[in-house]
Amino acid sequence: MNISRFNKGIFLSSSGSLWWGLLGTYYFQYISFIGTLEVVVHRSIWTCLILLLTTTIFNKWFFFKKIFLNKKKVFILMITSILIFGNWSVWIYAVSTNRIIDASFGYFIFPIISVFLGFLFLKEKLNKKRIVAITLVIISTLYLLFNFSGLPWVGFTVAILWSTYNLLRKKINVETDIGLLIESLFILPIAIIFFYLIAKSNLSDFSITNPSLMLLIFLAGPMTVIPLFLYVKGVEFSGLGPTGMIFFITPTCQFLLGFFYYNEPFSTEKLIGFILIWFAVFIYLKDIYENN
Repeated sequence: MNISRFNKGIFLSSSGSLWWGLLGTYYFQYISFIGTLEVVVHRSIWTCLILLLTTTIFNKWFFFKKIFLNKKKVFILMITSILIFGNWSVWIYAVSTNRIIDASFGYFIFPIISVFLGFLFLKEKLNKKRIVAITLVIISTLYLLFNFSGLPWVGFTVAILWSTYNLLRKKINVETDIGLLIESLFILPIAIIFFYLIAKSNLSDFSITNPSLMLLIFLAGPMTVIPLFLYVKGVEFSGLGPTGMIFFITPTCQFLLGFFYYNEPFSTEKLIGFILIWFAVFIYLKDIYENN
């Protein structure tokens, strides 16, 4: 193993995870005053623009054309575009309504749900540790369901949408950024229509009369693409196992921000549910470490 390449990958994936967990969460919470719908619209539009630029700069149109000529892959990417649009919408809604802790719950459990979906649909094998981790997630879910006042439905929605998204993307195995570009192109017409309706109703905060706010809103694109590039490059250098462990930096940062910085409420029911999830995550991480 090339140690310097491995360490570079760890640094890059850690940077991407920290960006998502800290800077990304703070940024999207900060601009949430413009409204969930407008944030999602601008995130979709400017992410698409940034990816068009990076695809041109890195000369990746050959990969785009290769994927686009495959009808099966394009159809699945159309489905995943709906899933990622839904994920962005729910997550931004969570951030703007002081439910960051609930959203972090979803990102804690999503890798374990992904393992379970891989077992169901891709015939991937489960060992004892992963079975225990999945069981703990199920127990935590049932506990929170029976204590409905503490149910973090936002987290469950984020986890289901994101794990299903990853399952479908795994089946077609396309480059992350090119796949996201095609998904963004599917979302773009809808985003433009919503943007037009918002502007026509004089509800848009994106106006040339306020260039500093325009720039701030435009950053929704780079805030999505930059951590993605960092994390994906880290996976390329260090492998899925180590970077899979590092990903948990993201929900940990979200949880800490929500609890300590934004002072979000955290009921006893949620605490018990989270303790079960943290046990599941520990067992899952131990299994990844032992198998890499």
